[in-house]
Amino acid sequence: MISQYNIHIKGLVQGVGFRPFVYRLATDMHLHGYVDNRNDGVFVMIQATPSQKDDFVKGLTTHKPDVAEIETVTVLEKPVAKPLPDFFIAPSREVDNHITRISPDIAVCNECLQDLISQPNRIRYPFINCTHCGPRFSIINTLPYDRPGTTMSVFLMCPECEAEYTDVRDRRFHAQPIACNHCGPHYHLFMKNGYETVDYEEILSRMAAVLRQGGVVALKGLGGFNLICNAENEKAICRLREIKKRYKKPFAIMFPDVPTLSHYLNILPLEKELVSSWRRPIVLLEEKQKIGTGINDGYKTVGAMLPYLPVHYHLFASSELKALVMTSGNRGDNPILIDNDTALSDLLREVDLFVEHNRDISNRVDDSIVQVVGTQPRIIRRSRGFTPEPLSLKFDTEGILAFGAERVSMFALGKDKEIILSQYIGDLKNRETFLFYREALDKFCLLFRFTPQYLVCDAHPDYFSTQLALQLARRFQIPLLRVQHHHAHAAAVMAEYGLTEDVLAVCLDGTGYGDDGCSWGGEIFRCNQSEYKRIAHLPYIPLPGGDAAAKSPWRMAVSYLKSIYGNEADYPVSFIERLGKSHIRQIEMLIEKGINAPLTSSAGRLFDAVASLLGICDENTYQAEAAVLLEQMAENGISRCYPINSYDPLDLRSLFDGILKDYRLSVPVSEIASVFHNTLSAMLLNIIMQKIKTEGLTTVVLSGGVFQNKRLTNLLIKQLSDRKISYYLSSKIPCNDGAIAVGQLYIAALKKRG
Repeated sequence: MISQYNIHIKGLVQGVGFRPFVYRLATDMHLHGYVDNRNDGVFVMIQATPSQKDDFVKGLTTHKPDVAEIETVTVLEKPVAKPLPDFFIAPSREVDNHITRISPDIAVCNECLQDLISQPNRIRYPFINCTHCGPRFSIINTLPYDRPGTTMSVFLMCPECEAEYTDVRDRRFHAQPIACNHCGPHYHLFMKNGYETVDYEEILSRMAAVLRQGGVVALKGLGGFNLICNAENEKAICRLREIKKRYKKPFAIMFPDVPTLSHYLNILPLEKELVSSWRRPIVLLEEKQKIGTGINDGYKTVGAMLPYLPVHYHLFASSELKALVMTSGNRGDNPILIDNDTALSDLLREVDLFVEHNRDISNRVDDSIVQVVGTQPRIIRRSRGFTPEPLSLKFDTEGILAFGAERVSMFALGKDKEIILSQYIGDLKNRETFLFYREALDKFCLLFRFTPQYLVCDAHPDYFSTQLALQLARRFQIPLLRVQHHHAHAAAVMAEYGLTEDVLAVCLDGTGYGDDGCSWGGEIFRCNQSEYKRIAHLPYIPLPGGDAAAKSPWRMAVSYLKSIYGNEADYPVSFIERLGKSHIRQIEMLIEKGINAPLTSSAGRLFDAVASLLGICDENTYQAEAAVLLEQMAENGISRCYPINSYDPLDLRSLFDGILKDYRLSVPVSEIASVFHNTLSAMLLNIIMQKIKTEGLTTVVLSGGVFQNKRLTNLLIKQLSDRKISYYLSSKIPCNDGAIAVGQLYIAALKKRG
């Protein structure tokens, strides 16, 4: 007997070819009914027998498009009101204020790459796309995801594109950014001498020539402008660093394909899968042989990625280069540029060629960064290819706005039972970045039909995100909750994995405002989603000069030795020669007199101190430089540890005794760096084992930016696994401050509910 089945599908089901897939599935099964896009998902009505319905619902999940993600399928049976003669695609509808998922931007697919050489109207067309690939989040303005709601609305489809767009059997049926050489966006080249051209082949030829000759090109990409140079040309890299005012931080490298990448870098199967995925993130890989001087000096790893736009493939083919530096088009800590006029004004005088295109970028997105830790991918920077995928919860989050932290800033919205995390934004102390934050927040509220009803921010009173939260709370008379920084870190991991019982949380980072007014960062909590208790922490050490100490690791080296050894502090000779006795004495006096020397338990500052003592880094020119270089310096194959105080595993005296002794005995710095990591891991394991026993807990949560340290994290999680201790470390969200908004929102949702 035939019934009518109303099927509601939620998840990532718009902008990924889902309606054509449903149409083909239904017509192949000879079913009657229709499918449409709605702002809360995809709706399907079929008139079918119960067995046909079962086969159809099963087919939805087993044969769905690769990029699509089905979260829920709800089926409601009704009597047939009016028999339909066939199956068709109905116009999109808005039914309420709910929203469906928005697809992240998707790398160009293999079918489109083939069309670039075979389809007459798209041969060599750099903006080719279909329902399986192309821009999504970067071009969307409003929901539902239809062409009028994107930055493609200004481009009128030619008859050929319109025929494909309306042909349900075509791969480009309702591909909203559909375009071709006759009707779509195009590139525009500018030179310093005033020469311009829109001829794509000439643009490619000129870019290739400039790159081969050691020049720098500014190219508008998917989520913003990029600056590009030959990765094997030292002079080009030096010039690029001058343009960006980025003198030491490593650059990411784009390779044309996996075989070329594998020539320079070691790549494991999971890493190959990640770098080749439709998300096309930057993946941190171990260097096999040097690519070029100046790219990653002091590092054993390289951030590698593959092409994700047609122009990338064409540029490699035209230039015949093997590796390109591909970095964000900005200067200093400013956000990536997206506006043509602004970028032209800022970059043309600095680069050899400036190439823009005339498709607007609605939402700027940097390249995402991922590394494999343990056996799982771990996100370091979450942006292109991931944003705005939500985290799903089992309870309501509607109306909660979480403001996040400050240095690695991201905000989050609560919608239905989901947490929608913004793209990576950056350091809010930078004025342009703060404006980007405000702009992105306004766009997210509009795009996701979000009205704040409950605000949550960090407990730090001086964060710009906190100040903004206070302003909005006063202006709109909205409740505001302040959440301790490390509780938010732990709660973010709990949110990702749906943890509800009390956990032992190990939160290690650079800084977080503590309940006692001190700077925390080496914390052991017993906590759940609503409460926390600080049960252990790294010893308090003065932070001489306050924030200046985070920029000058040598200050922390003085602070640790002065705090541990007092007047008996015996600095390495090379340390004294580099810094000078007078500078060291000035810092000692700050500590002795307690002048501008607040206390910190930060694990990040411990890394700084050790890096400086070993002569690896005395000044941080970018965030966590000393800590990362210390990790990179560490030698493989070293298993020994310094002694650990079994009664107080976090006591640092023995650690520094061992470091200083080895250094004076001329033990290689690479070995000392390795032993430091081994010892810190063993210290953490010891305190975890103690607290698990005394607190009666079975689950450990690891969070905070220090867990981006692959060496330390791999050591610790192996030791936990060997002892059958359940641990959780974030994978879908960063472990750094980019996750703070998720934890804040998770805590607020439970408090609001309770």
